Amino acid sequence: MDNSVFRNEYKYLVTADQLAILQSRAAAVMLPDPHVARAGPYAGYYNIRSVYFDDHYDSCYLENENGTDPREKFRIRIYNHSDSRITLELKRKQQGKCLKFSCPLTRAQCDILLTGTPLPENPHYPPLLQKLLLQMRTRGLKPVVIVEYDRVPYIFPTGNVRVTLDRNICASTQCQSFFEKSLPLRPILPKGQHILEVKWDHLLPDFLYRSLMLDCLQWSSFSKFYLCRKLQKESYYLCTSKISSSPVS
Repeated sequence: MDNSVFRNEYKYLVTADQLAILQSRAAAVMLPDPHVARAGPYAGYYNIRSVYFDDHYDSCYLENENGTDPREKFRIRIYNHSDSRITLELKRKQQGKCLKFSCPLTRAQCDILLTGTPLPENPHYPPLLQKLLLQMRTRGLKPVVIVEYDRVPYIFPTGNVRVTLDRNICASTQCQSFFEKSLPLRPILPKGQHILEVKWDHLLPDFLYRSLMLDCLQWSSFSKFYLCRKLQKESYYLCTSKISSSPVS
């Protein structure tokens, strides 16, 4: 696993107009993420697609709903619909801060994991992958929902600050179609709503706080995973209730 540190992570629900203002302010005082392409179809941003794992009891979903502390969840992440970089991540939330571990996956490994099948045991796997496989065998962890969105990221070295502006946040239950570009997606926020995320280690410079108008925005405990799963479960219950109430011929 990574030798990571706990980071502060604040999230804000913002309108399209607010997001445009925030982007112009962030661009004036911060650096663009070096991983963002300057030309091509993803110029100025990148697309993020993650598939999240949960067990038969929806433990990760319920822990999020109940505010369990600490809590963890596994996800596999790709960028710009490409399999050139596939990352397994474990995100741990504790006392309001986040810790993230990651390791690379091959396309062949990912294809197997997406079916909900653990990989064959191998002592040479990274510790994080070993932990996922153990929980797949003992807890029944399996892919349950895909979360996708477009991200414009900025960085500031002092405090290791990262500001991201996330648009077009959508969900899908077609986990085995993870690499398909034409994946059917459903928006999880009302039209015109987006997400601002601000992350830092030990210091958020005052001028950044003021530049981003954070004192004028309302902090939110927003979780993309939770809202996507909630939408997924509400759709399931709606579908089953319609079937159960249909007249029998």
